[in-house]
Amino acid sequence: MHIAIITAGGAGMFCGSCMHDNTWAKALRAAGVEVSLIPLYTPIRVEEEDQTSSPVFFGGINTYMEGQFGWWSRIPRILTRWLDSPTVIRLATRRAISTDARDLGAMTLSMVEGEQGPHRRAGEELAMYVSHLKPDIVCFSNALLCGSLRALKQVHQGPVYCLLQGDDIFLDGLVEPYRSQVMSLMSQRSADFDGYITHSDYYRDFMASYLTLPLDRFRQLPLTLDSAPHDGQPKAVTGNPPTIGYFARVCPEKGLDRLVQAVLLLRQRIPNVRLRAGGYLGLQHQSYFNDIVKAAAPLGKDFEYIGSPDDKSEKIEFLKTLDVLSVPTIYHEPKGIYVLEAWANGLPVVLPAHGAFPQLVESTGGGLLVPPDSPEQLADALERVLTNDSLRLELAQRGHAGVRQNHSPEKLAQATMALFG
Repeated sequence: MHIAIITAGGAGMFCGSCMHDNTWAKALRAAGVEVSLIPLYTPIRVEEEDQTSSPVFFGGINTYMEGQFGWWSRIPRILTRWLDSPTVIRLATRRAISTDARDLGAMTLSMVEGEQGPHRRAGEELAMYVSHLKPDIVCFSNALLCGSLRALKQVHQGPVYCLLQGDDIFLDGLVEPYRSQVMSLMSQRSADFDGYITHSDYYRDFMASYLTLPLDRFRQLPLTLDSAPHDGQPKAVTGNPPTIGYFARVCPEKGLDRLVQAVLLLRQRIPNVRLRAGGYLGLQHQSYFNDIVKAAAPLGKDFEYIGSPDDKSEKIEFLKTLDVLSVPTIYHEPKGIYVLEAWANGLPVVLPAHGAFPQLVESTGGGLLVPPDSPEQLADALERVLTNDSLRLELAQRGHAGVRQNHSPEKLAQATMALFG
């Protein structure tokens, strides 16, 4: 079996979707499956061995120029192909660039227009490359790539699937009139996929309604983490001081501000509790973070933001300093890789009871769920975990064992082969 996975790079930042796509490709190769992991827009940035081996298609620089200047696509490709070099793209994205949907409406629309838009040549290049690979199955890693689907189906006779991993967050951030135009086109073009894949029941049901897709064409693969490098262990007692952790992108939808509110309430009961946070902070969310710093001022030195670790070892060492992890998202999380990372390092989790979280917690028993939008009840649950060593240890041990049993690369490879036959 040969599977081609088309993934979108994250413009120089660690992106959960492309990181999971990379883990997927690695797991399948270990199981003896031939895999081609094909990057779009930018090279992917991952914490393990990069599984991509093809050129970057729809290179970010050329894609931008084609969207801005109609004449750019008429320049012979021999003169513009060098701009798709991973080295050139990395240099261009070395400084933070906007991935904010509010700034990318016109470009997103032009991408979804596919063969009818300014990126027709790029779509045909991708289709021809994939056809030469002769894969049995092709999988796009998000619905925003559907503009290339019709060109691909002209030269590839096998099934084409779409893996949905959080597309709605970006789409809901588009401004009008672009959002309505993009949504209309996507609903039409996404219907051409042969099937859809999600990592949770919640996101299956949500995206079927969101894109008006038939529910019976959805399948599910387990969210996965390679736990081997994660050597944190469940702790018999809490640290001194007891430490609550947050690790996710720093943005309004992930809810760090609500966690700060909960910790301030908890501080009245556990005076020495501290909060350590880590994760990528984009320029567009700097003012949001500044407000968090102001709100956390009463915590003094007991609130710390470590930024985005440069590699996996730094992240693991950060997680080892925690006693419990909480990411009280505002939006309904479709994945939650950071939950698996917490469990892999022996941490229990406290999460809102929405999105993929209930199914994730049920899969291992490694955490507590609380009503969303309630810092008070979040504080209560965190107190339970931090003041009851037997409960905290039991949750940590369940998560530590469950992530290795139910969310392993081997499980993902087996489920993939069963799905694709």
